[in-house]
Amino acid sequence: MPFISNGTTILDNGAFSASLGSLILLSEQTASASASISFTSGLDSTYPIYKFELINIHAATNDTPFKFQGSTDGGSNYNVTMTTTRFKAGHNEADSYYTLSYETGTDQGQGTGFQQISQNMGNLNDENGSGELYLFAPSSTTFVKHFMCRFANQQHAEQGYDDFTAGYFNTTSAINAIQYKFESGNIDSGTIKLYGIKDS
Repeated sequence: MPFISNGTTILDNGAFSASLGSLILLSEQTASASASISFTSGLDSTYPIYKFELINIHAATNDTPFKFQGSTDGGSNYNVTMTTTRFKAGHNEADSYYTLSYETGTDQGQGTGFQQISQNMGNLNDENGSGELYLFAPSSTTFVKHFMCRFANQQHAEQGYDDFTAGYFNTTSAINAIQYKFESGNIDSGTIKLYGIKDS
């Protein structure tokens, strides 16, 4: 039951003994007709979890997906081997189409390309996407590096999508840089924030 009484949540009432941690803003970048946005510092052993907030990402080119990749050499190359999974929920403005489906064509099995995290977005003035991506223990030199992303966006054909992407970088080398870009064209505008999640 989410509420105890008078709008008090279980969380507010102290029913959970474990702390949820706190967000520490590490870096923020704003696109302006940018080919990509790269984070080449801040991903180290300081925090066990890192969170990227992707805010009002707008494409310069119509009908193109938003993607990301990692690097083990500080951003010289973005081609880390990934295994990923994707599914989506979608509905159009005309109320004539809806879907909940696995994305067989945009997952990777030991691939080294940029991973898609959105549908093919539109570039009209009011079309954009926003979401969040979590990266777990990127500095580990023992384990693979897991990530998960949820991204809400307007597809180019006036359809709203809720995209879910997860997987892992299949490397025991530290992931020390992350890059975001569209498959085609620039990031016209948008802000990406990087947070560390601190244990309390």
